Amino acid sequence: MAPALAQDRFSAPRERMMKHHLEGRGIRNLDVLRVMRVTPRHLFVPPEFSVLAYDDQPLPIGHGATISQPYIVALMTELLEPAKTHRVLEIGTGSGYQAAVLAQLAARVFTIEIVPELADSARDRLKQLGYSNVSVRAGNGYLGWPEEAPFDRIILTAAPPSVPQALLDQLAKAGRLVAPVGPLRDQDLLLFEKTGDGKLRQRRITAVTFVPMVRGRE
Repeated sequence: MAPALAQDRFSAPRERMMKHHLEGRGIRNLDVLRVMRVTPRHLFVPPEFSVLAYDDQPLPIGHGATISQPYIVALMTELLEPAKTHRVLEIGTGSGYQAAVLAQLAARVFTIEIVPELADSARDRLKQLGYSNVSVRAGNGYLGWPEEAPFDRIILTAAPPSVPQALLDQLAKAGRLVAPVGPLRDQDLLLFEKTGDGKLRQRRITAVTFVPMVRGRE
C-alpha cells in the first residue's frame, strides 16, 4: 500500500531515524518498525521542511497544526496495537501521516480534521499515495464518527482537557484508545482499554506536548 521507496536523498536520514529515534528509544513492534521505514514522511510535510522530515521533531504543517515527531507516532501506534481486522478512528488528521501509518496495519481508518483545508489536502495526498482504505472527514473530533462506530482502536493526535465521552462510547469492547490529555504544559499520554464487559482501564505512559484539541460546534 505504501509507495515504494527507492534509494534517494532521504535514505540515509530515514535509516538514522529508524536506528536512533525508534529502535534506539525502545520501539520493538516489528510491524510498526516496518511501516515507519516505508512511509514517506517527507511527502507529508511542507516542501521547505522536507530536509527535516526524518529528524525526531514535530514540524509545522500550517493552520497552527503540526506533524508529530517520528518517535511519538511510533510509540502511539505501538500502544494502539492495530491489527488487520481493526477499524480505527483518528482524531486530528493533520497532513495524513499518522493515518498513512495506520492504513498499513488496519483494515480501515476513519480520520477527522477540524480544519477543512487540512482535511482536503490530506484526503488528496492519501489518495495520490495509494492509501485507499482511509476515509477523511472535515468536522468536530469531539463528536467522533457515530455512524461508523464502534471502533476497535481510537487515537487522538491533539490534546483535549479530558477524553470526550463520545469517543469513549464509540470505543468497542476490548478496544484501545491512545490520547494526549491535559493543558498545554502539563499533558500526559494515556492508554485506555475497554474490557469485555465495557469497563475502562486507564494507564499513564509518559509526559508529552501536543497542540490543543479544538472544540468545534456541537
